[in-house]
Amino acid sequence: MPATVILGAQWGDEGKGKLVDRLAEDATWVARFQGGNNAGHTVVLGERILKFHLLPSGITREECNLVLGDGMVVDPWVLDKELSDWVEGGGTDPAGHRLFISGRAHIILPYHRYLDGLDKKIGTTGRGIGPTYSDKINRVGLRFDGLPHADTTAMAERQNAALEAAGCEQRVTSAELDEQIAWIVNRFGNAIGDTGIMLDNALKMGENVILEGAQGCLLDIDQGTFPYVTSSVTSRGNSTHGAGIHPGHVETVIGITKAYITRVGHGHMPTELFDDDGDHLGTVGHEFGTTTGRKRRCGWFDAVVMRHANRINGFTEIALTKLDVLGGLEEIKVCVGYRMGDREITEMPSSAIDLESCEPVYITMPGFPGLSIEEWLGIARKCNSEGIGFSGLPSAAQSYISKLETLLGVPVSSVGVGPDRDATIDRV
Repeated sequence: MPATVILGAQWGDEGKGKLVDRLAEDATWVARFQGGNNAGHTVVLGERILKFHLLPSGITREECNLVLGDGMVVDPWVLDKELSDWVEGGGTDPAGHRLFISGRAHIILPYHRYLDGLDKKIGTTGRGIGPTYSDKINRVGLRFDGLPHADTTAMAERQNAALEAAGCEQRVTSAELDEQIAWIVNRFGNAIGDTGIMLDNALKMGENVILEGAQGCLLDIDQGTFPYVTSSVTSRGNSTHGAGIHPGHVETVIGITKAYITRVGHGHMPTELFDDDGDHLGTVGHEFGTTTGRKRRCGWFDAVVMRHANRINGFTEIALTKLDVLGGLEEIKVCVGYRMGDREITEMPSSAIDLESCEPVYITMPGFPGLSIEEWLGIARKCNSEGIGFSGLPSAAQSYISKLETLLGVPVSSVGVGPDRDATIDRV
């Protein structure tokens, strides 16, 4: 059975966790392939709200194996806290049983967090992600498979020199590093392995594998709005590479997008709203970052952004989330192009500076009524149980979905209308 890739198609926070949780019911493996605990995936199970930063969203399915893949950077202390919270909530610790960490994944150390905390330009999460990837590219990072061979004296000298050069007051010692490494080995030694071989064998056996992305296409280090991006490749090309398998395994690529758009951190977002409509999206959509708690910037759906994301990733289908948040608006706008100076463009400029000069070109569509969370959930359950798909939605909402499909040239396979696991309508 081919692997399925699930990717964020905007600036992250699109609702990947909820979709992965649903699809993981029929999966035997869910693997994260990049990023670290700068990710934030939320899964709602009735009254229980689960927030994950490192753990793959498939953890809620007890029969599903989990992988932290080759392309990730992992903070062991954050992972330990997430696992402790999972166990306290009634789960079983999966480390070494169904949770496996790639020996090729790099380790986030306190030193990396110290450096990241100095950022004032990009608006990072401060979790040490960028400095860890920097050490990886500079070939001085510590991987899980390198724990038995770490030269902590040399590590401490190098890290302290970098901290001093950056104007950071914190320092590290080789004794502290020895203690930290010993703890990591003791806590996660039984979970470290060659996860690429595990996934390759699973696919050869016909098992269902999901490759779960973090962040979104517009935060990709190469294809995003540089320099206001994350430090890893978030796109399809890295899904298999970061998991340790070849790209021929992939057949389905699901791009996840909200019915509007949001962004956290710095950098221009052409359709950003500063009016009552923006307040509506932020308030009704509860737009606060899972990882940082920062208020998300909200704007109208941007088809230019989505065309760029589709060109990079080749989506075979779109999962549209948070359609319910648009309920209650009299009119809904969709950006179909940008006005840059005296010309109109339909593709994103590569320069973030050029993007700052872009103004959105909109089409306007009629809105549809606002409903309660319970009412939207009832609609979703009725649509799925009766097999009527999107036809159970308000007519204006159906027209909105059809317009997005026409603009993007990709079919919408599911529509989210609320936070609950069951508040998703599948196409028929």
